[in-house]
Amino acid sequence: MTDAVLLASILDGLIDPWRSGIMQRALLEVVLLGATGGLLGCWIVWGGLSYSAEALPHAMFPGLVGAALLGLPLVLGGAVGLLAAALLIAAVSRVPSLDRDTSISVVFTSMFGLGTLMALSPDTPTGVTELLFGDVLGLTNGDVAVAAALTAVVLLALRVLHPRLLATTFDRDGARSAGLRPGVTDVALVVLIAVATLVCVQALGNLFVAATLVAPAATARLLGRRLGPTMGIAVGVALLSGVGGLLLSYHAGTAAGASIAGVTVAVYLVVASAAGVRGAVVGRARGPRRTRTG
Repeated sequence: MTDAVLLASILDGLIDPWRSGIMQRALLEVVLLGATGGLLGCWIVWGGLSYSAEALPHAMFPGLVGAALLGLPLVLGGAVGLLAAALLIAAVSRVPSLDRDTSISVVFTSMFGLGTLMALSPDTPTGVTELLFGDVLGLTNGDVAVAAALTAVVLLALRVLHPRLLATTFDRDGARSAGLRPGVTDVALVVLIAVATLVCVQALGNLFVAATLVAPAATARLLGRRLGPTMGIAVGVALLSGVGGLLLSYHAGTAAGASIAGVTVAVYLVVASAAGVRGAVVGRARGPRRTRTG
């Protein structure tokens, strides 16, 4: 095979998937996920909210499944799930032998288990299980429109909250001195994570939300040194991982949601490994520091 034929074959493999409407809608959804996950994910990682980004979708899951079964909007189901989780945490926290972290873990795990039982019940319609595993290749124009609207809400809120997020994330004491209330900003950020979950869950499923919201930002944190470039890198990583996952799914016949999440995590592992090796080499080159005695 000549170089020209090989190049043509590679180009066909990269271009052909996007000729179908199914893949075009999936690509648009990936762009929305990249914008949401990349930008919001940076604040999640900087604010130490990675656990919340993983736990919140679990808490919302029974509400999402219930809304799907009843034909109600997922936004309503997610809100009901979060409210139920909050009430349960308040109740379980009153148990003297359990601390707050344990109470939260118990409630979130139980909620996810309940949602999974509801989704995988023999009497549950097949389409409901997509909330667990996602179906980015089965999205309709309406689904993409809803995702676009939710993404716009998240991005607009991040723009409005940007000064407060800067202050409360990097200098909480200074924020209090300036009259800001970090707790209110924290709650707003958690609400945005919940909204972003609704964007992610219809495409990737509840199981892979954390990969989209955390992994690109975690990768960018290893590469970026300043705020703006780091956020740009996070969006770029999310977009490239999404496109790579769709191409992998198309050519290898693997599940699209799992492929996107897998590529996203793989990119992080490669970058983290490279950063570790580089750190070890630099440390070895500098040698042990000498200390004065006597």
